[in-house]
Amino acid sequence: MNKLKILIAASEVVPFAKTGGLADVVGALPKALHSLGHDVRVVMPRYYVVDIKKYKLKPLVGALGVPMGIMGEIWALVYEGVLPDSAVPVYFIEYEDFFGRSGLYDDGVNGYDDNDNRFIFFSRAVMQLAKKLEFHPDVIHANDWHTATIPMLLNTIYAFDSNFAYTGSLLSIHNLQHQGKFYKGVMDVMGIGWNHFYEMQEHDSVNLLKGGIVHADAVSTVSQKYAQEIRSNEFGWGLNGLIDSYSYKLHGILNGVDYDEWNPSLDSFIAKKFDTKNMSPKAICKADIQASFNLPQRGDVPLIGFVGRLVEQKGIHLLASAIYKILEMDIQIVMLGAGEKWAEHFFGEIAFKYPEKFSCYIGYRNDLAHKIEAGSDLFLMPSLFEPCGLNQIYSLRYGTLPIVRATGGLDDTIESYHNDSKHGNGFKFTDATPEALFNTIGWAVYTYYNDKVGFDNLRKNAMSARFDWIAAAKEYEALYYKIAKGRKGHV
Repeated sequence: MNKLKILIAASEVVPFAKTGGLADVVGALPKALHSLGHDVRVVMPRYYVVDIKKYKLKPLVGALGVPMGIMGEIWALVYEGVLPDSAVPVYFIEYEDFFGRSGLYDDGVNGYDDNDNRFIFFSRAVMQLAKKLEFHPDVIHANDWHTATIPMLLNTIYAFDSNFAYTGSLLSIHNLQHQGKFYKGVMDVMGIGWNHFYEMQEHDSVNLLKGGIVHADAVSTVSQKYAQEIRSNEFGWGLNGLIDSYSYKLHGILNGVDYDEWNPSLDSFIAKKFDTKNMSPKAICKADIQASFNLPQRGDVPLIGFVGRLVEQKGIHLLASAIYKILEMDIQIVMLGAGEKWAEHFFGEIAFKYPEKFSCYIGYRNDLAHKIEAGSDLFLMPSLFEPCGLNQIYSLRYGTLPIVRATGGLDDTIESYHNDSKHGNGFKFTDATPEALFNTIGWAVYTYYNDKVGFDNLRKNAMSARFDWIAAAKEYEALYYKIAKGRKGHV
């Protein structure tokens, strides 16, 4: 088959700028696609956090004109670099008034008031950049609400532009909770015509993600289970009816993991490397993380790790409600994360009250995240919803057994332990309740103490599981071909 020209647009990309899993995906998927032979290019904003000298970015010759409806034409600069350890080009759209700020989407407390104009501008700049480069993509891959305008632009303003004569679009939803809802006057900035208002209308406002879903040739989520869940009232965030009506173009593709970074046999952050042939150094990693968190260095106690945002989505309130009862068990817990202030203060107080059982680091440190994955016996992810999740996959690679709620990618990647057959790679619960969480932790702890054979089998199963990016890239590749073929047939 002919190799594809793929343009991927995203608001954040590892290692340049990151707030969540979207950045991890767009930092890894293009490299996997490139290894399959495709011409893939990435576009993102040039926030101030993106260091031009550090990443050796070079300016593209000539300014980029970006039409912005009633705001007129705005001129931007474009820098070019590459994804590290690859030949994949990355283009950075620079416009100081929109992206010359400390945060990506907010000031640390509140979202920027002009986020609508910022990301409509970015989406329009993506289209203009393709024209400037004379790059004729077979598919433009948009991600989340920040670039959901692109499928709409492709079907309206650029519908008869020869640069995009056969260009199709894929919109990936990484988290449906965030949809890009703004004042309806933004229609005059988009410039696609008020006759399209109804396609993205939500009461008297505009929902950019809604418009993207309507116009995209295909819509994907980052796990198969999440693709099913967002068609329901519980997980649909008000768009489940719309998504269900477009279910024929909905696909679930599970994220991959960068095993060059998350691999206990290669990891330079951990106290001692290990693999499936020699698991004994994991005990050294356990003692190391206990020491790092000022916990007693006990080899005989199950150590439970948590790495994540301290927010409702991650089920942090379930843990808070059950924590006193959980700590009656003979266990230790280490927590790494930041988020809602009540949670930061609450778990800080728990650490003060139970210094031999519970310790937390409020904030994020990559070295500690690696140490927790390597040294823990169990890993906790009680999420209310989880489009994909990566930490549970990291945990598997390190032989650290996940305790998860059966939702989204957590349900797709974790098989609950079967006591009789000794199959499985973790422990799952269904109900989003403190009782269900407590009972499942109790089950895992009981297995640790009383079923050594089963626990060892779980570890072997976990470490043998693989979720690599090449497998995910091949699924995207098949979807891109389908989109491109359909678009050419339509034209």
